[in-house]
Amino acid sequence: MDPSQLPEKQYARLREIRKTYTVDFEPLRLRDKEIQLLQVTDLEPLLGGKDPFKDVGDFPFWVKLWEAAMVLADFMLTTPPTKEGQTLLELGAGLGAPGLAAALAGHRVTLTDYEPHILDFQRVSAAATGLKGVECRLLDWLKPPTLSRFDTIIGAEILFREDFFTPLLNIFRALLAENGVIYLAHDVRRKSLPKFLLLAEKEYEIAVSTRTMRAADKELTIIVNRLTRRG
Repeated sequence: MDPSQLPEKQYARLREIRKTYTVDFEPLRLRDKEIQLLQVTDLEPLLGGKDPFKDVGDFPFWVKLWEAAMVLADFMLTTPPTKEGQTLLELGAGLGAPGLAAALAGHRVTLTDYEPHILDFQRVSAAATGLKGVECRLLDWLKPPTLSRFDTIIGAEILFREDFFTPLLNIFRALLAENGVIYLAHDVRRKSLPKFLLLAEKEYEIAVSTRTMRAADKELTIIVNRLTRRG
């Protein structure tokens, strides 16, 4: 990807990002599509040996392309809208791969996260991929803005803090359309996932599927949950 080919506004954003981070476009290939994903190429100064399954309070989850996000992105690419103008919200989107894949599939996508610089990464990636109309918004789960309801809500590796479970369920109640669906993807090692699902099953029918993939010479199991409101 030649950054100079970006629209002027996004090229300016990229120049600002490069003042703080060492970044490059790393294509994420999904079947016959490709997302030009802007990523931090030198993660060690940010991660500093932190364990994302132990140091959940300090780990910068947004900066890494998670295996669960890749699985969810592939799933969304093969899940096209069932109606014109179907809307989709990605929570805790980070780099935004699943939401960008959903946009490639034809969904009207809103990517959200809690810090402005994360949204800048998303905006640049959307422009580099040639996607128009992808909205990027700040969304604090503890103080969510007023938004229209969405037909689909998705999230990858967003259940890492148990104190956020109740705010997240509140967001689902407020932002999921009447007949909407939620897709969540997580590494099977995410110990907080069963605890969240135990809370969620009071309001939602929950279906489970798994996918096994290899990453860094390890075999990982990713769990994808589908949540729909109980009748």
